[in-house]
Amino acid sequence: MIKIKNLKKTYGDLEVLSDVSLEIKKGEIYGLVGRSGEGKSTLLRCINGLVHYDSGSLTVDGEELKLISEKDIRSFRKNIGMIFQQFALLERKSVYENIALPLRAWKYDKNYIDKRVKELLDLVGILDKADQKPKNLSGGQKQRVGIARALSMNPKILLCDEATSALDPKTTKDILKLLKNINKTLGLTMVVVTHEMSVVKDICDRVSVLSKGKIAVTDTVENLFLKQHKYLEDLIGEEDLYLPDDGKNIKVILPSCKASSTIISSIAKSLSVEFKIVDADINKYQSSLMGTMVLNVKDKDLSRIESFLRENDIEFVSL
Repeated sequence: MIKIKNLKKTYGDLEVLSDVSLEIKKGEIYGLVGRSGEGKSTLLRCINGLVHYDSGSLTVDGEELKLISEKDIRSFRKNIGMIFQQFALLERKSVYENIALPLRAWKYDKNYIDKRVKELLDLVGILDKADQKPKNLSGGQKQRVGIARALSMNPKILLCDEATSALDPKTTKDILKLLKNINKTLGLTMVVVTHEMSVVKDICDRVSVLSKGKIAVTDTVENLFLKQHKYLEDLIGEEDLYLPDDGKNIKVILPSCKASSTIISSIAKSLSVEFKIVDADINKYQSSLMGTMVLNVKDKDLSRIESFLRENDIEFVSL
């Protein structure tokens, strides 16, 4: 659906995107993550044609953007919906009018507009708010209006630029659940720009991490955490753990297929070694689970335990 190859974008002497290459499949929920200023939002705006890239290739649904004329770019954007962090609603217009605005701009029939707006209000769960002004809505309700408006033109692609950053955790979960339902029901391709790793875990199929304007790593969400890519530390910080000074500390990562296994007890029984479990946690990645455990082991047992983990294809890192 979206193919990007060797994309470059500069603003004066500042190189914002450098040799970016990735491919987003039809119907996929794809995450673009990274710290502020790494080029995520610029890349998103290149995809919808709001920002012109300097070189490279960017094709959306088979169309190379740099070959689309200024005359045709407006029609191209009909197929791409956009959700913003701060909602971008017109405060003087009602919920109904905000959603109807793109349809009226394209001069759709009045009856079609009415039917379409009501369908979308029902889809996002705020049919009873049609006549309300944005100032009377909660943050979550405002974002539902933004989602409905983004869907008004029946787009093939939905771009989400930090769509949950202004929301509380409970509302964020509700909005992510709605977006997953829309993805499943309508088959939309979604590109999600975020710095919140909880959003990535809950909704994304694959993810690219941007660092200094480049793609540092691309992987499935589960593999990103399973392999403990070094760029994760920049995004989520180091864990605040109490680690014993004596012995060696290792973090064992158990993917969904092994998260409920008896791997820890197997180490003790098979190797006849003693160790301490310093920390343990379970994380959810959509419908999958991943477990992590921090073990404190004696120096003399470290090499045997590491060999056992490798033989059983268990990922681990030294702390």
